[in-house]
Amino acid sequence: MELFPSNSNINFMRVRYASLAAVALLMLASLFFLGTKGFNYALDFTGGTATEIEFAEPVDVEQVRQRLETAGYTGAVVQTFGAGNDIVIRLQPQEPGEDAAATREYSGAAILAAAQPEGNPGKVLRSDFVGPQIGNELALNGVYAAIFVVLGFLAYIWARFELKFAIAAILTTLVDLLVVCGWFALSQHEFDLTVLAGILSVMGFSINDTIVVFDRVRENFRSLKLEPKEILNKSVNQTLSRTIITSFVAFLTILALYLYGGQSLKGMAESQMIGIVFGTLSSIFVACPLLLLMGVTKQDLMPRAKDDIEAELARRP
Repeated sequence: MELFPSNSNINFMRVRYASLAAVALLMLASLFFLGTKGFNYALDFTGGTATEIEFAEPVDVEQVRQRLETAGYTGAVVQTFGAGNDIVIRLQPQEPGEDAAATREYSGAAILAAAQPEGNPGKVLRSDFVGPQIGNELALNGVYAAIFVVLGFLAYIWARFELKFAIAAILTTLVDLLVVCGWFALSQHEFDLTVLAGILSVMGFSINDTIVVFDRVRENFRSLKLEPKEILNKSVNQTLSRTIITSFVAFLTILALYLYGGQSLKGMAESQMIGIVFGTLSSIFVACPLLLLMGVTKQDLMPRAKDDIEAELARRP
């Protein structure tokens, strides 16, 4: 199945400067929002209590929030998950440094007693407390995980395609990562561990799509006697159908997760959907233009063979 014929000749390289300029503006905007607003960190990173309660009958979320405010639990985040009678209550302790006192005050039983409407009994399904120190460790581990993934990608692509390809692929992946992070900073949607997992998966999807295009670039450099600009343009056109079909199917899967996966998975699905869209666009409009900007040639793909030939010629009398 082909949405676009493999011999199509859309001139993507013609708009390379415009596409790179647009990407640069997106990156600057993302950095601006990250610097001014930052993430709306969830309890996974800030510390606090998450309590899941199942009531006998559906409840009004706003009514539960007002009851918690009256009981002294200010700033409570109340959300439904699953059926209308299942809710999750997220609270940040007023004195997070005193872990033992916070645990007693914010126990599941105490929260249930404050939130339970009259005539609608409920039971606590789960109540977890995350201390601020643990939250800081999780945030730091998330940064380490992202750095580890980037370095692993760089080493793998460098070994497979040579350095210019590795640099272009990593820059393309970082563009997708930064755009997703900028969206969460702009929208102030809750940033938790599931969102972090979604961002890491976006990096994997983006690098995979870029590698497919680069693989075709390598094949065409070895089999066609054309200028680098024409080689790159032809490679993008030949992989265009595969790129769009794969991304569309993946997007539909994540969209179903976003719509029906419940509140706990909504952030992860949101990050993945944005990442899939920008990952597809970046593999078309960013990856190969970056290669062209760095002056890629056929010799960049086979430096070892070239060195072997020169060494053999030097040994001859």
